[in-house]
Amino acid sequence: MSILVGADTRLLVQGLTGKEGTFHTLRNRAYGTEVVAGVTPGKAGQDVEGIPVFDTVADAVRETDANTSMIFVPPRFAAEAILESADAGVGLVVCITEGIPVADMALVHSFLTGRATTLIGPNCPGAISPGVANVGIIPPEVCMPGRVGFVSRSGTLVYQIVHELTQRGIGQSTCVGMGGDPVHGIGFIEALAAFEADVATDLMIMTGEIGGDDEERAADYIAKQVTKPVVAYIAGFEAPPGKRMGHAGAIVTGSKGTAAAKAEALEAAGVRVARDPSQVAELVQVALT
Repeated sequence: MSILVGADTRLLVQGLTGKEGTFHTLRNRAYGTEVVAGVTPGKAGQDVEGIPVFDTVADAVRETDANTSMIFVPPRFAAEAILESADAGVGLVVCITEGIPVADMALVHSFLTGRATTLIGPNCPGAISPGVANVGIIPPEVCMPGRVGFVSRSGTLVYQIVHELTQRGIGQSTCVGMGGDPVHGIGFIEALAAFEADVATDLMIMTGEIGGDDEERAADYIAKQVTKPVVAYIAGFEAPPGKRMGHAGAIVTGSKGTAAAKAEALEAAGVRVARDPSQVAELVQVALT
């Protein structure tokens, strides 16, 4: 079993005909993901190695029963692409595009509220259920099927920590890169709730970073709602206050949003928190024994 992406995923790609869209879509298909369509306005009737291209998401959904969208379009068009997929009834939208203006994402967030569409991203690596389906840019070579669920604000930390888990023989049920922008789709709480309900997930990992309060709110949720063990890592213990580090949401103001404060909140909720990303796999191994 997996969350978000799996054997029932039918993927359409907005921006399939672009260089990055083509490259990653074909990698996803080679991994076993069922890719049914691409969408590029003005290119209907073409195909990319047998994948049909449509002018609109609505056309693609009608003709192929696509239920998941992956977005590789420029930042100025990305918010509209998300809205188009949601309006066409796509259940899961994975937006890889980075650099989308916060004001655009605020409009997207408002539009999606109360709708059945789940958004991952933007500025994210997507999601992979090892051995089943990959929707995004997470390298499947570092993954292996298993029973550890993983959600992260940082894509790079997904790659590193998953690789170290795999080296120890610890497989993953689903890995989710939620993205580091201040306004985003699925967050820690939604992912943790899904993993808590997933009978094929025994333990959860969350990796966060400085800035915002997503991790503190997740800590409160874990204390009240989560029964499975959780291991965490927060990037930025040495980050200077007042300076943005990496992602658009990674900025510390005063004592709020620091790695230390987030770690303290999580540990108070019973979460094992690593002080170095290389310690995560070790803590997971200990928790599973």
